[in-house]
Amino acid sequence: MGFPTINLARTGANIVRLRKAASLTVHDLQAVFGFNSPQAIYKWQRGICLPKVDNLLALSALLNVPMEQILVCSSNIIPIHEQQAAAC
Repeated sequence: MGFPTINLARTGANIVRLRKAASLTVHDLQAVFGFNSPQAIYKWQRGICLPKVDNLLALSALLNVPMEQILVCSSNIIPIHEQQAAAC
């Protein structure tokens, strides 16, 4: 048995799509989150990293979608024993 993993690249592309659909710019998000620079948002959009859970919750409210609609799961489900071995 396994569990899904988050596809960073597709999630990043989804953030871009949802942001544009909401007519928001990267700088709009920067202002809402109070970031000194937009680099974190660009990293989310490029699939380098994910927003922290609190930022993901705020992003979902701002984009008016549930968090589950922001995150894109990989179609591959990695067996638990492989994930445990990779973590060691």
